[in-house]
Amino acid sequence: MRQAILILSVAALAILGTSCTQLKARDQLNKGVAAFKNAQYPEAVEHFKTAVDLDPNFPTARLYLATAYMQQYIPGAESPENKQFATAAHDQFVKVLDMDPKNTVAIASIASLYLNQKQLDEAQKWYEKLTVVDPNNADAYYSIGFISWSKWYPVYGGARAKLGMKQEDPGPIKDKKVKEQLKEEYGPVIDNGLKSLDMALKINPDYDDAMAYENLLIRERADLADDKAGYEAQTKIADDWVQKALATKKKKAEEKEKKAGGGIVADPNQK
Repeated sequence: MRQAILILSVAALAILGTSCTQLKARDQLNKGVAAFKNAQYPEAVEHFKTAVDLDPNFPTARLYLATAYMQQYIPGAESPENKQFATAAHDQFVKVLDMDPKNTVAIASIASLYLNQKQLDEAQKWYEKLTVVDPNNADAYYSIGFISWSKWYPVYGGARAKLGMKQEDPGPIKDKKVKEQLKEEYGPVIDNGLKSLDMALKINPDYDDAMAYENLLIRERADLADDKAGYEAQTKIADDWVQKALATKKKKAEEKEKKAGGGIVADPNQK
């Protein structure tokens, strides 16, 4: 009997100790959130690190830690410290996914980190993962469309420049060999980008940024047309997307003004 009581007492102390540790971890989390909201990111990192050390299986604390690292990362800056922020954020987001494989914030954040580092293939891979976990995420599909354009446009622009074509020169590209090479290598990239943008617009019909990239990809794809008629047909579709994007932006601006109580208001002091 005494042995049983002793075992129960030890177990109770272990549970109490675990509970106290978890409470301390949550206290550190709250302090970290307060620091984060005040843009005190290094301080926030320290609180979140302490929370994770106290409770390694606390996914929320680890997610906040990763986000605090990411907040300090400056896209395009090449300093070792900046790269360390990106690496630290990435590693912590991966650990979040080890505990919660379908965490959409972690997946989207890793995709964004790769995109900001211009690692387009890796970014696309992670955005594709996001569409599997969250099929109604319009931003994920839009990002894949943007990545497709980012892969295609430098090559396309370079090919036109080598052929002596100015930006304002109409197409299609007249050098058949160059055109066929571009079609073979980048036709699937363009098609995948347009398919992804179509999905983004299916989910969010008012996604004007997606409309803008529909215009760009179709307008540039027109240069790969077999003849002038095909080129002009594609250009007409691109023009239509420009008009849709402008109309949508105008509608959003009017709705925003209406919600804000915009419009001309009479001066109460005017007689």
